[in-house]
Amino acid sequence: MDTKETLRRFEDTVNDYIRELEGISLGQLLWKPAEAEWSLGQMHMHLIRSAQFMHLRNAAQCLAPDRDPAGVPAGKTEQGEALFEAGGFPPARIQVPPSPQYTPPQPDSKEQIVDGLRDTVRRMTEIEPMVAAAFDPTGKDAALQPAHPTVAHPRLGGLNALEWFRLIEMHYRHHLLQKQRLLGAWQQAHA
Repeated sequence: MDTKETLRRFEDTVNDYIRELEGISLGQLLWKPAEAEWSLGQMHMHLIRSAQFMHLRNAAQCLAPDRDPAGVPAGKTEQGEALFEAGGFPPARIQVPPSPQYTPPQPDSKEQIVDGLRDTVRRMTEIEPMVAAAFDPTGKDAALQPAHPTVAHPRLGGLNALEWFRLIEMHYRHHLLQKQRLLGAWQQAHA
């Protein structure tokens, strides 16, 4: 899948998230099925923050003209290879113990979430041409392109700019399962 298709799929997924938010109250966004679990609002905040402060930042670092690939992990872990080979995360819950470093905050409003989602699309749209140009095998100087620098992901290993870019779309798609689970739990608890 090329960068334009990745961006198109990402935009579609974000538009679905935004459309569904229209029928969800702030109370529903803040509700948690259990103390150690995230609310629907926290899940949205996680998606926005991870894309903006980790994935996009790391993609930009990989694209930096002065980036020295020395000392950076060149390859993905076995888990990283499997993820990219499959084109997405396995349909299993990934739970991380609550912590101040990882647990996202509750949103202040639905507008905060919508604005954050739209801003992430804007930033993906801005970086897409740079990612595409860096990985164009038909480009003018394609044969002279150096090895693509990577930035380490805690579980997936060294990812290059294209992999960080694709990871955002896969990550948002993966959380659709959590969204459906949280919506179902809300309906059961409030039936």
